[in-house]
Amino acid sequence: MDQKYEKIKEIVTKELSCSGHDLEHVLRVHKFCLYLAKYEPSVNLDVLQTAALLHDIAKVKEDQDNSGNTDHAILGAEMARTILEELGYTENLDHVIQCIKTHRFKGENRPETLEAKILFDSDKIDILGSIGIARSYMIAGQYKQSIYNNVLIDDYIKDNLVGADPKGRIKDISKHSPNLEFEIKIKRILENLFTDKAKQVAKEKVAFMEKFYNQLKNDITGNPNNV
Repeated sequence: MDQKYEKIKEIVTKELSCSGHDLEHVLRVHKFCLYLAKYEPSVNLDVLQTAALLHDIAKVKEDQDNSGNTDHAILGAEMARTILEELGYTENLDHVIQCIKTHRFKGENRPETLEAKILFDSDKIDILGSIGIARSYMIAGQYKQSIYNNVLIDDYIKDNLVGADPKGRIKDISKHSPNLEFEIKIKRILENLFTDKAKQVAKEKVAFMEKFYNQLKNDITGNPNNV
């Protein structure tokens, strides 16, 4: 990373403390952005890298807001603008801000530029596969969730999601669990990705996760050999 990116990384490090959205997540997303960029034409790598490093700058503030009114993508875009202006970054500033504003799966703003779509895809890839499972259980431990919640999905959505919407905010995070996150959100990610390469990678990772959670259910319910 050049000096500008290193300075941004220092600022992000100070802001993040959530176990699921720490600097390691940010750097994995940054790395996968560069990977996806190899398969797409004419990517602005400076816009992409800057947005990737700052995309979750407001995540801790969202997590600390019990009212549910904070959207880390929207607030993060505002924080990123201030940070970049203070660093003297003016070229393509609005483009970077739009990438950050539209990276969220649950958000209403959808990515339109190629760089925004690559960031969106890369961020979603990081909640898939073995890393996705590991992150889910880090968060589960943080909020004292069960390792597996054997409930009917429709009942859970009605009881614990705002507006009974699969994209809705969780009312009581302690009642959530990694397998519910997979059923409600992660299974739907593939259909929402933009780039062909990300879809290819995601398909394999989702299949791996489905196999894992099926085996976990069998182990939990007393049918470890799936018979």
